[in-house]
Amino acid sequence: MKFSIKVDPATWERYISTPVKGKAILMDPFTNKGTAFTARERDELDLNGLLPPAICTMEQQLQRVYENFQAKPTLLEKFVYMTSLQDRNETLFFRLAHERIDEMMPIVYTPVVGEACQKFSHIYRRGRGLYIGYDQRDQIEKVLSNYHTLHPSVIVVTDGERILGLGDQGAGGMGIPIGKLCLYTLCAGVSPYSTLPIMLDAGTDNEERLKDPLYLGLRHKRIRGDAYQDFVDRFVAAVRKVYPNVLLQWEDFLKENAIRQLDRFRDQILSFNDDIQGTAAVVVAGIYGAMRITKQSIRDQRLVFAGAGASTHGIAGLFVSALVDEGLSEEEARSRIWTCDTKGLVLTDRPGLEGFKAIYARGPGSVASWNCKDRARVTLEETVANARPTILIGVSATPGNFTESIVKRMAEMNERPLVFPLSNPTSKVECSAEDAIRWSDGRAIVATGSPFAPVTYGGRTYRIGQCNNSFIFPGVGLGVCVARARHISDGMFLDSAKALAEHVTQEDIAESAVFPQLTKIRDCSHSVACAVIRRAVKEGHADESALLGLEETVRRAMWFPEYLPIRYEPWQPMA
Repeated sequence: MKFSIKVDPATWERYISTPVKGKAILMDPFTNKGTAFTARERDELDLNGLLPPAICTMEQQLQRVYENFQAKPTLLEKFVYMTSLQDRNETLFFRLAHERIDEMMPIVYTPVVGEACQKFSHIYRRGRGLYIGYDQRDQIEKVLSNYHTLHPSVIVVTDGERILGLGDQGAGGMGIPIGKLCLYTLCAGVSPYSTLPIMLDAGTDNEERLKDPLYLGLRHKRIRGDAYQDFVDRFVAAVRKVYPNVLLQWEDFLKENAIRQLDRFRDQILSFNDDIQGTAAVVVAGIYGAMRITKQSIRDQRLVFAGAGASTHGIAGLFVSALVDEGLSEEEARSRIWTCDTKGLVLTDRPGLEGFKAIYARGPGSVASWNCKDRARVTLEETVANARPTILIGVSATPGNFTESIVKRMAEMNERPLVFPLSNPTSKVECSAEDAIRWSDGRAIVATGSPFAPVTYGGRTYRIGQCNNSFIFPGVGLGVCVARARHISDGMFLDSAKALAEHVTQEDIAESAVFPQLTKIRDCSHSVACAVIRRAVKEGHADESALLGLEETVRRAMWFPEYLPIRYEPWQPMA
């Protein structure tokens, strides 16, 4: 990346300064404007003859690329087309995604990114980010130094073991960090020049990938135990040395590893886990938003989870924080939560109970009076019937887990039950939005992890709010970067949830939607960033100077996809 962004001292015009000319300008997606280079730029940068003679506006380019996008017959081909566009013209890619965000978000991320990860080795076109293999564990610093940006602001890293609800995708998991960082830019204006996706390749246990002759990852079973942790430890140590001020986001690790890495490193490096903390914040924001519809208090809610993985751990923890914030004791707050996994209700006497599940496990005595067939294996439906929750959240990646009888039972017990089937991608969702509305006779307040079309039932149209982490994590990243925060706390995520919920309008409420329209996501990210900065200063994780002109400072930090003039300026050697 041979350019820098400067400001002309005479005109205050921002421009791109580059010491290179000719084809190199066109080959760099950050400097390439395609047919939009002006006559002056074509002459000064030696581009004459390398482009068709017509000089196009961005609007004309958008018309052209959208026409090509629409011509692609499948969602995966649309994904590949958008990836190719990003590889050749970063600004145009983000402008198209910005202008048509409702249509583009499902393509560049969930649900299509799931299929893209599964077929990553077959649709691979061009390298983006860094791949760090277990066989390179002794040279991670050198690998990090190979990246084109010397001072990245945000890293998203995965090891590909738990991609969405699809499981181990090995090197194909790289689609997730790439997609997440795309959303950092699209949703919160974090500059794409400063983002770094990383794939930690510790092998894969996916036999289909290992048998695929085109598979691009390391061809061995996953490294586990102490050897795996040593690999991750070396990675974090290298990041701290090469990029000491970067924000590190953990993404799609196996639940045990996700919790372990977060706890191990959160005080060593500026980091968070979106699956745990980001998901928690957006779900709690949805609950706050739903309270605007039900006219209830969050302190009176009772919550049953279908699924007991890392995201459950995060959501439950922040839900407890929200109840404590409303005056409940931590013990009282935890008593409002029940978790069910593939073995049924999580009980304290279960053999081999994992540590994070034990926090919300119920004692056998608590179900002694329950009406159920087997008190050692209480089903999800029996848990709902006996616990009488107001909220049912699905993070199980088990399609059909929310049956008609379960949803009907929720509707019998609550005038407006909250039913959140959140598993991604769509193929893994616990029930469809339409089923949840229909089975509850139109009374369920529904939010989903993947996008669903509006549902019409009983002469009324329900907009299905997408419980999308993109409402939270990009704004969190923007806030900590702007404030130069030294730590990311759980309190920042609670305040983020509150800030997002404030963007739910009366129009949203009238449609039973507990999240804003995606078209407003940059405004939401701005509010989240400001909330994070205020909390960081309050807790002593950022300097008070970060509050000066806060809202305008954050707004000015948000990159927008527009072409800047480009000038040829040979770099002078340091004296």
